[in-house]
Amino acid sequence: MRSPRRPVRPRLSRGPRPPRLLAAVFLTPLLAGCFASSGDDAAAASGADHGSRLRVALAFPPAENLSPHGADATILSRLGVTEGLTALDANGAAAPALAASWRREDDRNWLFTLREAAFQDGTQVTPAAVAASLTHATEARPVPAALSGVTLTAKAEGGTGVRVTTAAPDPVLPLRLSSPGLAVLAPKAYGKKGAVDPVGTGTGPFELAEVTGATAARLDRFDDYWGGRAQASGVEVRFIADGTARANALRTAQVDLAEAIPVAQAATLDADTRRETATTRTTSLLLNARSGVFKDPALRAAARAAVDTSALAEGVYEGHADAGAGIYGPAVTWAAGKRVPPAGRVAAGSPGGARLTLATYDNRPELPEAAQVLKQQLEKAGFQVKLEVREYSRLESDALAGKFDAFLGARNSLLDTGDPVSLLASDFTCDGGYNLALLCDRGVDRAVAAAQTVADTGERQDAALAAEAAILATDAVVPLVHQRVITGVGAEVGGVLLDPYERTLVGAGTRR
Repeated sequence: MRSPRRPVRPRLSRGPRPPRLLAAVFLTPLLAGCFASSGDDAAAASGADHGSRLRVALAFPPAENLSPHGADATILSRLGVTEGLTALDANGAAAPALAASWRREDDRNWLFTLREAAFQDGTQVTPAAVAASLTHATEARPVPAALSGVTLTAKAEGGTGVRVTTAAPDPVLPLRLSSPGLAVLAPKAYGKKGAVDPVGTGTGPFELAEVTGATAARLDRFDDYWGGRAQASGVEVRFIADGTARANALRTAQVDLAEAIPVAQAATLDADTRRETATTRTTSLLLNARSGVFKDPALRAAARAAVDTSALAEGVYEGHADAGAGIYGPAVTWAAGKRVPPAGRVAAGSPGGARLTLATYDNRPELPEAAQVLKQQLEKAGFQVKLEVREYSRLESDALAGKFDAFLGARNSLLDTGDPVSLLASDFTCDGGYNLALLCDRGVDRAVAAAQTVADTGERQDAALAAEAAILATDAVVPLVHQRVITGVGAEVGGVLLDPYERTLVGAGTRR
């Protein structure tokens, strides 16, 4: 069901803002140098007095009224509206954000020291406000993906500290707290019955001022941003689900940035306006293991055997993707030499004309085309396939409710936490909050639970790949291709944040 239109809200009035740290004027944006930009490295934003407004086309309209606890959290982080206690650096390690530093006190307790910063409503970022924000995230339903299988509490500690305590040891907590779904918002953001309003309540360089349903949003520069004043005076956002329309908007100079350019449209853009980024995004076929035709593991095996991934990588994606190797793709560089082959797979059965519904979404234009190819491959193997294509915001809830037999989707494997094990917990365990395959397998749960306890980085990677092998052995997920994302960047635009985790796009140094 389409999200209800959200009324346009006037910009909030405010009292006087508190003074910023003098040091902030010398700071460059935290992430401006972490990932590749579309021009010269971003200059310090504090010297910008005016700046043009950026015009940005995003592929995914808000599905949950821009709640920071669900799928819309990434929209807010990509637009520079929200931040967490930590961020991910270019190597996938936890980096300071609202927390200037942290230390692990014991297996279950971490102390985060806050930097001096302000919320966009003019109030200060305090330990009590941060602790309350994290507590609201733990109470959200469904639980944010980064907290799948994790229980934590947060309490203020003195004037600058926040102590986060987990029910079980969590060696990757700083990575987990970098999730866009755990962004810190001002106390006024949280209303009754779990409602969260990000308008004017974030901490990033741009303040969400207006939201027009699922079609547009307006952002204004937040002058008291701790990392320095943004170079652009604001951002005009258009949500354009159609990929061809996004490419046309960039080509005709209606927008300055357009995300997720379809591979079929890439050649229509000038070479200097295309940016191809290797990402940790994998396109997979997820088979409903709870009900319907694919409750039978032998038919899941038959579907997996029917799929030719090379035809998708070279045909549908025109060489802008690699054939599926696993849940983690080539951008996860450590996985290539450690991957464990799946063992104990059930032999493929005979489809015998079994009927199934395959669903996908058109926000990523390659997916409907890939679904057509999959339909042909599955029908050749003996299935009867009905194809259903919708916009993502009208599809997700039905997929999670098990209303389809198969789901074709693209998922950034390190988007939620940067931790490979957390992805497996959220997407493939019995209690996972984003389990589109509806898989509930005791062997998988044991493997994931074992991996969650490992602290050493190399050993945790090994455990993640062992759990990956257990998941692949169920045939509930068939990795198809590992994507390279194409972003359209206007010739006069600089400082765009392109990263493999797809958490950032516009920052304080983005300008035209």
